[in-house]
Amino acid sequence: MSQPPKTPLLDQVRTPDELRKLPASSLRQVADELRQETISVVSTTGGHLGAGLGVVELTVALHYVFDTPRDRLIWDVGHQSYPHKILTGRRDRIRTLRQGGGLSGFTKRAESEYDPFGAAHTSTSISAGLGFAVARDLSGGKNNVIAVIGDGAMSAGMAYEAMNNAGAADSRLIVILNDNDMSIAPPVGAMSAYLARLLSGRTYRSIREIGKQITSHLPKLIQDRATRAEEYARGMMMGGGTLFEELGFYYVGPIDGHNLDHLLPVLKNVRDAETGPILVHVVTQKGKGYAPAENSVDKYHGVVKFDIATGAQAKTKSNAPSYTKVFGESLVKEARKDKRVVAITAAMPSGTGLDGFAKEFPDRCFDVGIAEQHAVTFAAGLAAEGMKPFAAIYSTFLQRGYDQVVHDVVLQGLPVRFALDRAGLVGADGPTHAGAFDVAFLGCLPGIVLMAAADEAELVHMVATAAQIDDLPSALRYPRGDGVGVTMPEEGKPLEIGKGRIVREGHKIALLSYGTRLAEALKAADELAAYGLSTTVADARFAKPLDTDLVLRLAREHEVLITLEEGSVGGFGSFVMQALADHGAFDRGLKFRMMVLPDLFLDHDSPTVMYGKAGLDARGIVAKAFEALGKDVRAETIRLA
Repeated sequence: MSQPPKTPLLDQVRTPDELRKLPASSLRQVADELRQETISVVSTTGGHLGAGLGVVELTVALHYVFDTPRDRLIWDVGHQSYPHKILTGRRDRIRTLRQGGGLSGFTKRAESEYDPFGAAHTSTSISAGLGFAVARDLSGGKNNVIAVIGDGAMSAGMAYEAMNNAGAADSRLIVILNDNDMSIAPPVGAMSAYLARLLSGRTYRSIREIGKQITSHLPKLIQDRATRAEEYARGMMMGGGTLFEELGFYYVGPIDGHNLDHLLPVLKNVRDAETGPILVHVVTQKGKGYAPAENSVDKYHGVVKFDIATGAQAKTKSNAPSYTKVFGESLVKEARKDKRVVAITAAMPSGTGLDGFAKEFPDRCFDVGIAEQHAVTFAAGLAAEGMKPFAAIYSTFLQRGYDQVVHDVVLQGLPVRFALDRAGLVGADGPTHAGAFDVAFLGCLPGIVLMAAADEAELVHMVATAAQIDDLPSALRYPRGDGVGVTMPEEGKPLEIGKGRIVREGHKIALLSYGTRLAEALKAADELAAYGLSTTVADARFAKPLDTDLVLRLAREHEVLITLEEGSVGGFGSFVMQALADHGAFDRGLKFRMMVLPDLFLDHDSPTVMYGKAGLDARGIVAKAFEALGKDVRAETIRLA
């Protein structure tokens, strides 16, 4: 393991107050040391690297110019915030990042007063910032509100909705557009920096306001032409910004986000402005200052532990493929058989396993940006015209497109196929990325087929099943991480819709699993057998349509029936309970229990620890079985010993 870098100046900066005591001439060294510290930290913890490296100078400049935390600094998305965390009193804990009991990988209100708003999904900062600004105005405050939006977050419609509202509200809000992917208009050196400083300064803004007052007394035709001439002149000088101006923002930029001599004077001018809203367009390089990240296609967006000298990431020791990889490869096979199969992702081609699909079928793979609402309705349009769209979206991100799922897909009965990655608990990314609610929020919709893969082989078959369903919407869910190591089929075979399977036969206790808790159910069955409790294990496969025959058989032939799922209350277990109640199964004295995720957000940790805390491991299943039987598992252990 490499030694932490030497950071003599950064060592003196525990909080932004101490940073602001330094001369501006020292900030270059602070930024260099901060970048090295960020690289060192992520090499040992894993996490998001590229985006944070790109905002090092911007982070230093913002905390130097603004009076944080009194001035509210909102990061969007939160994975840009590692350097921010180091500068805001959390450096002593930064190597606990994304570990159990450690710092979150995103901004988190409960973690620090320097995190005024939590952000792990994207494109929320301008809306939240406007809320902070209006609240300040209503209470007579004078502090600044700064929203830093970037790393693709401006591709979501919500950002423009917020800008439209902010422009109309005319509240004093500062938006920093961190343009780190494809620059809207590149900075052109010293002249660009000079113009940005000039146009953000009070003198120019005062002259502009005087000009507006003068032209307001002129005939409307002349007034309109004068306004257009001024906008044209600014557009010629600055190379862009018309869109933001039309939304009501005063546009400044683009400026080099790695040049502190450019950043500091512009930010000071913006800070001292008495009007708003203002947008500062800052161009940065994702992965800046670390060659392996700069040269990587994804700029080391998300990494596991890695060797700093070479950039080589630690390889996972698993004999089983990841669920994400299995989905991607299975979809490619289906696409080879049917040219109507198309794939859609919302800015996560590699995260959803579609990068291989995009390589083989570039004309049939669509990355729509961080725009889940659009992705869903786009898929609906494709389905309406006879294509077979697979919308591969993380479970937690599909929440952002729920209205479109209801009205544009399900209400019209369109066969969009939702592939929900990251179902269940996700470990280091924590509660913001956990797919806890999709079974509940999709299961209440009429006429949708819901599937959950118990292992990687089942996932192959479910992709084939979804491809075959051509008259109803469907969704299949699978977790983050590697499979369990089962034998993989050569190709997927469509499953019978709405039919589960018995994996192990018993007669006392029945465990009915939906999803990848099946492996833990089998472990629990072994342990229960050691206590003399014969246990059946079944894989539901489908939550809708539910295999009612299987459910009623399990209820009829066993004293105890327990459902297992990696989701919230209101999901699979609730559907089973409804079916049992409708058929009078409880009238015969059935002991029924539902095992779901607890009614709280579980903080980040390893998945194994998290499922243990949730009680959804073999130990928890055994304990639940004994509870249903009215027995004490500890007493039974002592008796058998």
